[in-house]
Amino acid sequence: MLSSLLRSLPYLVHTNRELGLMLAGEKPMASFVGGWGCFPEVVERYLRLFDRHVAEGRLVRMDHFSEAIGRRAYIAHRILFALPGEEWRMQAMIDLMTGDEPWSPALERRQGELLGYADWMNDYWLEFIYGKQTV
Repeated sequence: MLSSLLRSLPYLVHTNRELGLMLAGEKPMASFVGGWGCFPEVVERYLRLFDRHVAEGRLVRMDHFSEAIGRRAYIAHRILFALPGEEWRMQAMIDLMTGDEPWSPALERRQGELLGYADWMNDYWLEFIYGKQTV
């Protein structure tokens, strides 16, 4: 279930709607991350729904593992799905999320772009989260 904050946005967020949006051709990529071997069962079930479409060639899957660093005592497991022809987004997302650059409004915008949010949605989100500093 979405938080009241996400439900208050003037657009529908992709959260919990990724698969339907992707199959309709409205979302190019989805990304999930958790500790290796630690995804909750509800997420595992959702991922299996994606995997059915991977097996049928409608989606492409990439798994990426990041070493445990700092206080994070687990290996991060990122699972990405893309529409055929949009696979480039998966490596771009991995590069974005594993880079050394401190998180910023510019990186937040890039993440939204890779996930398929429209420019006006990214503009609204950045204003909502960061305020005037992003304009």
